[in-house]
Amino acid sequence: MAAWVYIVTNKRDGTLYIGVTSDLPRRVWEHREGVVDSFTKRYRLKQLVWFETHDEITQAIRREKTLKEWPRAWKVDLIEKTNPEWADLYEQLA
Repeated sequence: MAAWVYIVTNKRDGTLYIGVTSDLPRRVWEHREGVVDSFTKRYRLKQLVWFETHDEITQAIRREKTLKEWPRAWKVDLIEKTNPEWADLYEQLA
């Protein structure tokens, strides 16, 4: 089963949230709509700026934990390598 690691934010160089899911379109929609009372709702993190696919959920979880330990500058570099404009990638999921 495929799984994704993703980063959502509220604006360029804003607050970052790293998550993992087996259903990226649904999960990002939940962030955008604020349906779950959570960190992302509190800080209005609705913009998908980075994601990667993994074949197994265990791989994705391992990657998520690794990314969460990275310094912020490394996370920003990761986003800017594939999305230098910090564009919202949600529409690409459809």
